[in-house]
Amino acid sequence: MKNKIALSGLNVDNFSKKIDGKDTTLCILTNKKGAELTITNYGAKIVSLMVPDRNGTLTDVVTGHPSIDEYLHSQEPYFGAVCGRYGNRIAKGRFVLDGIEYNKLAINNGPNNLHGGIKGFNSQVWDIVKEDDQTVALNYISIDGEEGFPGKLTVTVTYHLTDNNEVEISYHAVTDKPTVLNLTNHSYFNLSGAGDPSVGDHQLTIKADYYLPTDDTAIPYGPKEKVEGTPMDFRTPREVGSRINDDFEQLVFGNGYDHTYILNKENNELSFCARCVSPKTGIVMETYTTEPGVQLYTGNWMTGHFPGKNRKRYPARAALCLETQHFPDSPNRPEYPSTVLRPDEEFISKTIYKFTVQ
Repeated sequence: MKNKIALSGLNVDNFSKKIDGKDTTLCILTNKKGAELTITNYGAKIVSLMVPDRNGTLTDVVTGHPSIDEYLHSQEPYFGAVCGRYGNRIAKGRFVLDGIEYNKLAINNGPNNLHGGIKGFNSQVWDIVKEDDQTVALNYISIDGEEGFPGKLTVTVTYHLTDNNEVEISYHAVTDKPTVLNLTNHSYFNLSGAGDPSVGDHQLTIKADYYLPTDDTAIPYGPKEKVEGTPMDFRTPREVGSRINDDFEQLVFGNGYDHTYILNKENNELSFCARCVSPKTGIVMETYTTEPGVQLYTGNWMTGHFPGKNRKRYPARAALCLETQHFPDSPNRPEYPSTVLRPDEEFISKTIYKFTVQ
């Protein structure tokens, strides 16, 4: 019988509930080195991730909740979740595809649609289609018209914890009519341990010469801009907090970093994206992806008003996200890499978070 108590202290029983007529649970994955990853099928969420620090002590490096009930009422509904049908924002909740206007998307983030709407993939119960000691695969069928998006979309997300302390996330999707799709995982990382009050001291590198500046509603203006000569430049290691309060319009708009970086790559090969290091624990996280961009979000709107796992609180900038994805508002920006998926195509994407120490 599988363990009911995870190394992170999570109790499987606290994730057992019936939502929308479907059972939720917590899956516990462990590798041969003793690292542990837990996943709930509610929102396909990463709940905890235990990796060793420089002293060999296992450290939980993602924020989250200790029970399904707290996820249901969370002020941070995207903790660890798969976001879809369209992760990130679509301006004014509308787009045109093949001459047809779709204008019924929820306006749930200022004047825009965010992360799929009111009940995106983060709030759905996924079906577990495969589970073993180191892998879990989850499936969700999004019906035609759900949250205003066209097409019946069948999505599978597979989490695999390798023996090299890598979290591999593989996405696959097919549709029965043309639609738009942008899938990402929205884990909030603190490599000093979830509940440490700040990621400002984390050393961050992002392999990107350009980023997408946005208006004050976080919708890109359109054209990319160079990071060179700005606080957006992470081409060489910089402390996350070293320039986050600069009087720079983009940082003022977002109350910190909440921007898409255009990765230096020619096509959709799996390649290096970012590297992040905690000086406190020595934990290193390297990110690799097939996606063309990564959204850096520094938890600017976290409040710390509620206790998370182990009663720890998560104040503003107590975690950061590296959301590998296509670009925001791509359905309205033909110059961006396409997010259109057609019935004769497959959506395939992969992201790896690899953990080592220094």
